Amino acid sequence: MNGDQVSEANSRSERVSRETSEDWRRAALIKALPAMDADTPLAAQLAEDSRRRITLRGRQFERPATTRILTVANQKGGVGKTTTTVNLAAGLAQGGLNVLVIDNDPQGNASTALGIDHRSGTPSVYDVLVEDADMASTVQVCPDIPNLWCVPATIDLSGAEIELVSLVSRETRLRRALDTYLAQRVERGEPRIDYVLVDCPPSLGLLTVNAFVTGREVLIPIQCEYYALEGLSQLLKTIQMIQAHLNPELHVSTILLTMFDGRTNLAQQVAAEVREHFGEQTLRTAIPRSVRVSEAPSHGQTVLTYDPNSTGALAYLEAANELSQRHADRDAAAHARDGGAAEQERQDDHHQHEQRTIDEEQR
Repeated sequence: MNGDQVSEANSRSERVSRETSEDWRRAALIKALPAMDADTPLAAQLAEDSRRRITLRGRQFERPATTRILTVANQKGGVGKTTTTVNLAAGLAQGGLNVLVIDNDPQGNASTALGIDHRSGTPSVYDVLVEDADMASTVQVCPDIPNLWCVPATIDLSGAEIELVSLVSRETRLRRALDTYLAQRVERGEPRIDYVLVDCPPSLGLLTVNAFVTGREVLIPIQCEYYALEGLSQLLKTIQMIQAHLNPELHVSTILLTMFDGRTNLAQQVAAEVREHFGEQTLRTAIPRSVRVSEAPSHGQTVLTYDPNSTGALAYLEAANELSQRHADRDAAAHARDGGAAEQERQDDHHQHEQRTIDEEQR
């Protein structure tokens, strides 16, 4: 082991030691919180917010082994797609990860929430899709979070559905542009993007198809109301069709419950039904209804920078942590499976070699 390797090992050991010490401190603070029951909902919410604040503030999230590309989709409007996209992106970035948001919705609300300029004529996702522009020329950095970038959407994108119809490889244009951009970053020696979140319009047209072909995973926000469940079957059929014909990698990896109001029986019933049918994909964290979450975009901010101590901000931060941790756990499990398979193959080769040696000696 050379000097650089020794230094790296020592640095890793010190980091693990600091993280362990910090985890003990957080656990002690959480244990000191007073116990609350459902009879005092306000106090219980305050205690939950305190737990999240202690657990998450300053925590470095798990970095995925490769870039994760998630399409945030639901053809029903008003379920919190854009809100979820920008706030999860901000949460992941605050956790130390490098995040890119692609605003693929002509309304451009994700661009607004991230404080990104998206006036008509600004280099945008329209230029990437229709004009074959290099994605690097359209990327802007979020003014509030330095490791969060955005490809904005302008009003020009509203006509892209019609213009894309006559173009070659119309369904794969966004994917090719993104893959090229990610490869260019590596070639230039820039930090690797850990997460790409693609925001979609509330429809199943060519813009959404491009987003589905671009993504390897789908994140579905589901509003905790009855109508939110009605369109889910159609969305899942569309995803299956994209899998079969355009993107075999695509799968629903994450479902996030939004606008959850624990005081109503309906919200509880919808949440229970979603968890029953999609237990593995549904995050434990549910995003509550929050005035602060609604106010933040009008200030050109995500709720995590607008009011970081609010219930909504802490819920999105916890959801971002859970998302990154789930991915890290899956990577670790896959690595363990690959390692076990490799070890089994090595043992089989060894046994075969021994058997050949025995056979030769007998002959």
